[in-house]
Amino acid sequence: MSRYLAFDLGAESGRAILGTLENGRLELEELHRFLNEPVRLPDGLYWDTFRLFHDIREGLRIAGRERRLKLDGVAVDTWGVDFGLLDANGELCLNPRHYRDPRNQAAYDEAIAKAGRERIFAETGSQFMALNSLYQLYAARRAASPGLWSASRLLFMPDLFNYWLSGVQANELTIASTSQFYNPAAGRWSLELFDVLGLPKAILGPVLPPGKRLGTLLDEIRAACALDPVPVFTTASHDTASAVAAVPASGDRPWCYISSGTWSLMGVEAESPVINGKSLAMNLTNEIGVAGRIRVLKNIAGLWTVQECRRQWMLEGREYTYAELTEMAAGAPPFVAVIDPDRFIEPGEMPRRIAEFCRNTGQKEPESHAQFVRVALESLALRYRQVLEMIEELTGMRIEVIHIVGGGSRNGLLNHFVAAATGRTVVAGPAEATAAGNILVQAMGAGAIDGLEDLRRVVRDSFYLETIEPRPDPAWDRAYERFRRLPDLSRL
Repeated sequence: MSRYLAFDLGAESGRAILGTLENGRLELEELHRFLNEPVRLPDGLYWDTFRLFHDIREGLRIAGRERRLKLDGVAVDTWGVDFGLLDANGELCLNPRHYRDPRNQAAYDEAIAKAGRERIFAETGSQFMALNSLYQLYAARRAASPGLWSASRLLFMPDLFNYWLSGVQANELTIASTSQFYNPAAGRWSLELFDVLGLPKAILGPVLPPGKRLGTLLDEIRAACALDPVPVFTTASHDTASAVAAVPASGDRPWCYISSGTWSLMGVEAESPVINGKSLAMNLTNEIGVAGRIRVLKNIAGLWTVQECRRQWMLEGREYTYAELTEMAAGAPPFVAVIDPDRFIEPGEMPRRIAEFCRNTGQKEPESHAQFVRVALESLALRYRQVLEMIEELTGMRIEVIHIVGGGSRNGLLNHFVAAATGRTVVAGPAEATAAGNILVQAMGAGAIDGLEDLRRVVRDSFYLETIEPRPDPAWDRAYERFRRLPDLSRL
């Protein structure tokens, strides 16, 4: 039996998850949950970095002092692109900004004009989003930030927490590949882009694969938490890379995945990057996963619209659970309107903005909270169908099974919508794919798991999976035609 601790930092909360691996089966237990909310300062939006590290230490303390556990590994995962900069003394000289920081858009426009869209894509194979690390760095340059020029090392967020845990500064491969300045074909940083954009190349350090042992917990942390010399692993530090590693596919039928949560990441695994004019036109991305697999995927603004509607209604004095919202939506009339979820990335006043979008597109406005949620869920399923068609066109392969993993896989209504909208078999689960992947990649690094296929076999043997077969419904085809005809409202 072996035990590993995964720190999974999500969009709303962070968690310390204990994984116990025994006889080829994995059991998960939540030891500690804590908020993960950005901090808005007068100059922008930041990570609450130090408080999060305090909570990481608290998870370790619970494991050691309260539970008296012997751990075989510790690792951190979170979303991609965000980072901190360290000076030569290992101190933060540029605090980590949150990817929703508003200054990124101007930097994005200027950097693309300077470097060229085709050149950036040829170098990185990354989809274009203003939140990418490349544009965050360029935003610091535009702001003449002193921290950028005094920096010695760039560490993405999991790398930063790993450094504070182990004392080792290194970048992990899966998280580095989200930056839009890593070349997945050449297996190196894209120094050419740094030259073109005038960014300091000295901040780029060594890149380690997932499942690499960095070192052990620092002595001070061990003493405070009553732990032995616990190994600190890189794991698949990008949360989507961990989640996709834990997709329970057996490979008997062509499949794709949706890592479903605040964001939905939909794609396939490939042996090598797909970097060509077609993938550029589709704005697909090539990110590196476990065992050298390439995750060819699309970022979709997943359950974000529902979360933001819920947040707005809470501010107005009406609080719902997600289960209540889903139940309400199930009873609402279908196809009142369709929206493109990716047009609603910014936070705030989501119901008002959805209603305004419906008015501007000549559609009926949702009239109740239940209708708003149903419109959001149906439209998300239609967006999945659109991205599925892109992936099939790019790969020349017909997908037969859609694996939905992550917290969003608990939404049974959305899972049925996906099966109906796409006409494909849906396999939902595990909901804790990211934590499971984090833990099992640690186990790979420790020698307790023999490769990616063995990892996925453990997942299939350990978690309940729901299979949903599609039922033909012409109403979904009609709704999809409406979805495809949505105009570009960017100038309205």
